[in-house]
Amino acid sequence: MKVEIYVENTSDKYGIEALLSHLIEEKLQQGIRIEFFPVKGNNNDRGGNAKKDLLTKTPTKAVDIIRNNPTTIVVIMPDLYPQNLGFDHETIQELENGILENFNQVLQSKGITDNRLRERFKIFCFKHDLEALILAAESQLITVLGVNSLSRTWTRPVKDQNHNVPPKNIVEELFRRCGKKYKGTVDAPIILGNARYQDIAEQCPQAFGLFVEFLQNI
Repeated sequence: MKVEIYVENTSDKYGIEALLSHLIEEKLQQGIRIEFFPVKGNNNDRGGNAKKDLLTKTPTKAVDIIRNNPTTIVVIMPDLYPQNLGFDHETIQELENGILENFNQVLQSKGITDNRLRERFKIFCFKHDLEALILAAESQLITVLGVNSLSRTWTRPVKDQNHNVPPKNIVEELFRRCGKKYKGTVDAPIILGNARYQDIAEQCPQAFGLFVEFLQNI
C-alpha cells in the first residue's frame, strides 16, 4: 500500500517528514509507504499560488492516481491560511468541503460512479500553517534560536491562532529578534526532527492530531 500526501511546498514536505520519521519508518516495516509531494518548490509563495493549485488542480490528479492504482490512498493537506483562496473558506470544515466538492466534480466529469474511489481520498490541513507545529515544539525552537526562553506573543494553544497573524509570521519575527533569518526548508526539519510527533499531535488536535491518527490507523 502507498499513501501519497500532497502539500503546498518543500518546507512542508521536509518539516513533516522530519517530525514523522519514526512513524513513516514504522509503517514502511508494515508494508505501507508514505510519501510527501510539494505542489510548489517556492517557499516564499505569499500570493498563495501553491495553496490555490493544491485545492483546485490536485483533486484531478488524485482521481487519476486512485483510479489507476487500487492500493494507493491520496491525501491533500493544505494550509488553512490564507483564507478564501480557490473558493470561499475560513474554517477547516469549509476547506474540506470545498476540496471534496472539487474532487466529486472531477469524478462526475470523467463519468466515474465507483464510490470506492472516494474512500481512498483524504483531506487534512495545517491550522493555520506548518509553523503552528514549530510553535508547539517550543523547547526545540528555543534550542535552535540559541536563547533561554521566548517572550510568547502567540495564542495558546497555537491551533487557536487567528488568520490575521499566522504562525509563520510569528516564527519569522522570533528569528529576526534573535538576529537570524527563518528558512523553512532548513529550520523546520531541524526543529521538528527533534520533537516527538505524539507531543505535537496532542497540542494540535484539531488538524495535525487527526492526521497523525489517520496514519497510525492505516
